[in-house]
Amino acid sequence: MVLVGAVRDYVNRMLHDLNGMKVLLLDTHTVGIMSVALSQSELLQREVFLVEKVDAPAKEVMTHLKAVAFLRPTGENINHLKRHLTSPRFGEFHLFFSNFLKPSHIQILADSDAHEVVQQVQEFFADYFAIDPYHFTLNLPSNYLCMLPTVLDPQNSQLACDRIVEGIAAVFLSMKRRPAIRYQRSSEISKRVAQDAAKLMYEQENALFDFRRSEVAPLLLVIDRRDDPVTPLLNQWTYQAMVHELLGIQDNRVDLKNLPKVPKDLQEVVLSSEQDSFFKSNMYENFGDLGANIKKMVDEFQSRAKSNQNIQTLEDMVKFVENYPEYRKQQGNVSKHVTLMTEMSRIVDERQLMSVSQTEQELACTAGQPVAFEAVVQHLNNDRVTEIDRLRLVMLYALRYEKESPQSVEQLVSRFGARSNRWKPGLVQTLLKQCGVEKRTGDLYGNRDLFNRARNMARGLKGVENVYTQHQPLIAQTIENIVRGRLRDVDYPFVGNHYQQGRPQDVVIFIVGGTTYEEARMVSMQNAAQNGTRVLLGGSVVLNSSSFICDLEEIHRMKRVERSSILR
Repeated sequence: MVLVGAVRDYVNRMLHDLNGMKVLLLDTHTVGIMSVALSQSELLQREVFLVEKVDAPAKEVMTHLKAVAFLRPTGENINHLKRHLTSPRFGEFHLFFSNFLKPSHIQILADSDAHEVVQQVQEFFADYFAIDPYHFTLNLPSNYLCMLPTVLDPQNSQLACDRIVEGIAAVFLSMKRRPAIRYQRSSEISKRVAQDAAKLMYEQENALFDFRRSEVAPLLLVIDRRDDPVTPLLNQWTYQAMVHELLGIQDNRVDLKNLPKVPKDLQEVVLSSEQDSFFKSNMYENFGDLGANIKKMVDEFQSRAKSNQNIQTLEDMVKFVENYPEYRKQQGNVSKHVTLMTEMSRIVDERQLMSVSQTEQELACTAGQPVAFEAVVQHLNNDRVTEIDRLRLVMLYALRYEKESPQSVEQLVSRFGARSNRWKPGLVQTLLKQCGVEKRTGDLYGNRDLFNRARNMARGLKGVENVYTQHQPLIAQTIENIVRGRLRDVDYPFVGNHYQQGRPQDVVIFIVGGTTYEEARMVSMQNAAQNGTRVLLGGSVVLNSSSFICDLEEIHRMKRVERSSILR
């Protein structure tokens, strides 16, 4: 069920059984899918000597190469393949598609293959980015569509919904399972995705999903990002989440080109739990422990480097040469993690994030409106606090106290607006209209019922390991309710008559609107507990606070356009 393994298996089946030199033809989407599954060195081991985009202009003919095309089954890609097959540059074509292929597309390919260079056509359902063993994303463009009423942009909203359904279907086909499906009742988009997924799996492609039944079917739960707007607004203090928040991660790569004093060989680095053992061991460690572990790694490397300098005999030299690739790899890893730690430390100091984050955590986890108000005001008046950090604090305050103290919310919004050049105060109101208490199903602050209040009190009495990581995303409560059989049908109904008896062993939670690495960490911890339920987390994108706010900006813009058109 581990996602990375499923995608790697598909890729190996494409490449392993095909002897000889190969060129890999990819599209914009599958480039990312492939890059998170296999490293460049692993591709070379499989005799892939050239990687090209399928839409690239024609180059020289290389009939000694076999073309392996791995593409999404879109009309655009079919047309690109038609061009390749009409005037083939390669000796053979092996065509693999990441999802369902329409019969009309198969006919176009057959008609185009006049030179009979196509050796095989297969569907390999790797239509998602397996960024970690239990975490996948679809890298959906225009993610803001997931938070818009469909009437504002019905055509693009439907395209986004279709893409989500296709991605979810690919996940279950790669698992060889058909799930029972539930959704968040209060969310229109979650309902649409769930119903369309059920229609695809149980009607349109019923035969394809007719796998051997298990005693308890796996569960697909489709929920809405708007149910927990707090998690993507918070600063993060565990390694993977912190890198994404401060530097950004795209397809397990971190772009450092625009940062000062970064060496050329470190301007783009890979952060993959499959390819980097240090990262795998430390991706969920907090900032303080991470610093100590990086220092330990540096000390161990320096000790090894000194031993390598003591080459006195031919035998010593042979031993060093044999270990040299591993030595170079370790050297690169040390430089990478030291560079990332250095850059993040610089940003934390520049933006005074330790102080800002402490206030964020208090807003997310503890009550006390007057104290919270004064803390936010203090940060709004601090010139060293950046505009985006001020905005996040006001947003977190507004989400917490929109009903309890609406006047203080207005005061903070006004104070923020008076000093902001980049963002308009109306963005906070857009957030509340999209993600406010009236729109949410879950008990975001744990104060709606006696059970959640008691649990929060118990957490407070025990204390927390780190004041900066005390927040728990809402998904932790959702997972607990699934495991204990307490997920309420009235809030999360099943689609159709496909109910579930008993506790599911496998659960896929898909968040329409995007996941966060904090939630991925929570899922990993749940799976490590081995309580009989294994959870996969997926979403339309992987958010940080900047991308979440950008989505809100786009919604704010479209709402203004809608109001203007109505007034005209």
